Amino acid sequence: MGGKIVSVSRTADALRDPWLKNNRSKVIELDCHGQVVLPGFVDSHTHPVFLSPRLSDFEKRIRGATYEEIASSGGGIRSSVEEVRKADKSVLAEKILARLQEMAKQGTTTVEAKSGYGLTLESELKSLEAIQEAAEGWPGTVVSTLLGAHAVPKEFKDCSQKYVEIVCHEMIPQASARKLAKFVDVFTEREAFTSQDTEKIFEAAARHGLEVRAHVGQLSATALEPLLRFHPASFDHLDHVNEGDIAELAERDTVATLVPGANYFLGMQDFPPARKLIDSGVAVALATDYNPGSSPTPSMPFVMSLACTRMKMSPAEAIAAATINGACALRLQERKGTIEPGKDADLAVFDVADYREIPYWLASDRCAFTVAGGYSEESE
Repeated sequence: MGGKIVSVSRTADALRDPWLKNNRSKVIELDCHGQVVLPGFVDSHTHPVFLSPRLSDFEKRIRGATYEEIASSGGGIRSSVEEVRKADKSVLAEKILARLQEMAKQGTTTVEAKSGYGLTLESELKSLEAIQEAAEGWPGTVVSTLLGAHAVPKEFKDCSQKYVEIVCHEMIPQASARKLAKFVDVFTEREAFTSQDTEKIFEAAARHGLEVRAHVGQLSATALEPLLRFHPASFDHLDHVNEGDIAELAERDTVATLVPGANYFLGMQDFPPARKLIDSGVAVALATDYNPGSSPTPSMPFVMSLACTRMKMSPAEAIAAATINGACALRLQERKGTIEPGKDADLAVFDVADYREIPYWLASDRCAFTVAGGYSEESE
């Protein structure tokens, strides 16, 4: 009914529902006997607006170069920028749609999609428009995020504050006025944007009615308390976080979004401290961090497997982190993340007998089909 869940119960009980009684002839039945049905995955951190894979960076990393060394030599984020700046919006939209469709095949029905590979006013807005265009062709839900503060572009290398001003006084006002984004994100990290830069950008977002989130603690620690006054929906990465900040997070509704796919692909030995966060009472979400440089995976089940094997999360914790907690990280928990009457009809159906098999079968696609907003290709 309108893409919503009407009833959750046994068949006999469901058929007593008044709406189902009156519309039984219009209902298409999907037999999920012997399968596991979950809420559709909520991938709350992705970077899908790019053209090409970064194969040169990949080979450099194999030879021992670090993430920061690659970035300082002109690779990394900046290597994707020129292509995005030159690309037509329609080309970007086509790429994004293909990526959304690939995610759906592995159980994802809600995706947060960031800009961040344009780094000019024109290219960042173009990226957000491309996300919007792709979303219109996909039955799932896309939440757009302005990530103009992803890296300082080379033309502002010696005057980074001028670029921060462009983000604050041009990108954010226009993205808000044109309703192109729900969130503003900042890559708060050495060689990127300082905590003080982040506060300025968050202040601008608040003035223009946009919510905030941040990449923090991926490569080095960032004090979280100064940023918590902005009530961020999520802090993402958090490889480096101290006990005091964990205690602060446990008292807030800011979600810790962990992206172990990046640690895996970058060849890092250490992974985010999921166990410490969870045991301290912090809400933890999982996301793919889908991007061409550090985590080129669209697969939430693969990320869940990493969460279990490398971060010692239980399968049940991983599923919660990939569904309801991801919804909380996007402030969509009233609509997404659980199978309840009144919520969006977003489901992922798996060819397994036990939910624990989903993270168990490493890098194996066991998703039979998804239902997004009540729509499934299975029903055609």
